Amino acid sequence: MALDLRLWLRDETNDLLSEIAELQRSLVGSAEANVDVIIPGYTHLQRAQPVSFAHHLLAYVEMLGRDAARFQDGLKRINVCPLGSGAIAGSTLPLDREFVAKMLGFVDERGRPVISQNSMDGVSDRDFAVEFCAAAALVAVHLSRLAEDLILWASSEFNFIRIADAYTTGSSLMPQKKNPDVAELTRGKSARVIGNLMSLLTLLKGLPMTYNRDLQEDKERVFDTADTVRQTVRLCAAMMRNIKVNRDTTRAAASDPGLLATDLADYLVRKGVPFRKAHHAVGAAVALAEQNAKRLDALTLEELQSIEGAFSEDALEVFRLDKALDKRITAGAPNPALMKKQLARWRKELE
Repeated sequence: MALDLRLWLRDETNDLLSEIAELQRSLVGSAEANVDVIIPGYTHLQRAQPVSFAHHLLAYVEMLGRDAARFQDGLKRINVCPLGSGAIAGSTLPLDREFVAKMLGFVDERGRPVISQNSMDGVSDRDFAVEFCAAAALVAVHLSRLAEDLILWASSEFNFIRIADAYTTGSSLMPQKKNPDVAELTRGKSARVIGNLMSLLTLLKGLPMTYNRDLQEDKERVFDTADTVRQTVRLCAAMMRNIKVNRDTTRAAASDPGLLATDLADYLVRKGVPFRKAHHAVGAAVALAEQNAKRLDALTLEELQSIEGAFSEDALEVFRLDKALDKRITAGAPNPALMKKQLARWRKELE
């Protein structure tokens, strides 16, 4: 039983790694197709600063990259052969454990057989199954976060994207509705996968050495986790390939001058104003614009200078959205040139 679970989980992990890579490729493909699209970035679900649509999607590619690394690392502990441990105390027969391990593919990167070193641990160890379920739970969490973004973006209030009909359904009552069912199910499945992890940990926490019949319950949790995560990853990859960005809507949303309020504060910092004072000044400018029912970028130079004398005629240049991302030059920022390099890097890695 301990051997069979390891053999099965080794295959499942490799298959899941392929599925994750395919989802990453679909995200990169969508990012490349919409590399020029700018959207508002959000904190606290409030508009914060402009980012590119591609930058947002690549955040999930990074998450999935960490997920893949966890599974790859976990393979080292899955790929340990317990065969020959007997029921608890090994065997009196002259078994060649290393030969069998090698024949079954339980080898390290140099082709050397890897066997369990303690017969009691070899029989009762389920750490590798817990690790798989934990890594899978993180995948489910990441997919749930992606699904939540898609659900918000597809809503009438955002209208940033349109999800293909194959991944949505109509309402049983309201004929105008188009519900993002696949995304919602993705979000919901995360609870199931997290629950499987908690169930497995709870199952193991009170077991004495070595084998106990309780351990037969591990299969249901592990099998369900593997099936659920693989299916969800596969569906998300297909859904991402069938999403259309509503460019007019995203452009209008990203044109909100409030998204560049921080850039206006940075402008003052370059003029020698301490950031604390610059932050306060821009906050006052935002308040003045609201009082006068104006956009922030519609304030006159005189109005800005009434708040802070360091404002000059070039202050309003800050609100040129087409230049705003170009100015973000730090590594990891949504600068268009940096974004193209990141896309090329991921495209190469995923080949």
